[in-house]
Amino acid sequence: MRAENEALIVIDVQNDFCPGGALAVKDGDAIVAGINALAAEFATVVLTQDWHPADHASFAANHPGAAPFSVTEMPYGAQVLWPVHCVIGTPGAEFHPDLNTDAAQMVIRKGFRPGIDSYSAFFENDRKTPTGLEGYLRSRGVSSLVLTGLATDYCVAYSALDAVRLGFDVVVRPDLSRAIDLDGSLSGALSEMADAGIVLAEA
Repeated sequence: MRAENEALIVIDVQNDFCPGGALAVKDGDAIVAGINALAAEFATVVLTQDWHPADHASFAANHPGAAPFSVTEMPYGAQVLWPVHCVIGTPGAEFHPDLNTDAAQMVIRKGFRPGIDSYSAFFENDRKTPTGLEGYLRSRGVSSLVLTGLATDYCVAYSALDAVRLGFDVVVRPDLSRAIDLDGSLSGALSEMADAGIVLAEA
């Protein structure tokens, strides 16, 4: 087992981000078995779940004439307009059926406020509104995190960067993550994480 102060954070391993889903990440389901095996090593496991209302402001369908993956300005900054995905109560929002959700003690749902997106497990995209994850981890005595999941260049990277900003030691497992890679976003995210002191570790 890992040290008591270490936690595994599994980001958004949901049907809509896996092959066949509304915002599928290539080979998104290929990481599930490895995550399940890794989770068995940790006393603290947290899952995050994208959890959007149908009228969410980040959906291109809610902006007449806007194309998916185009960018618009929101009060909190630039926002990619995504295909409709992970709508509350739909099969696409459910965890991948092979993910061992029983290993988790906490599920953090994010992106449920209609007017603001939430990539990070720690904050909404205004970088100020907290999800509550930091307080949970502190109360468990956690100071070191390992992050896996979907997608490397968005929700995993945003979560890792926020975690470092909050003072956690952070490892990201690229081998147990997969990327959208929108216009080179993967290489940019990997560089930004490395520059921030995040350890990018393979098995």
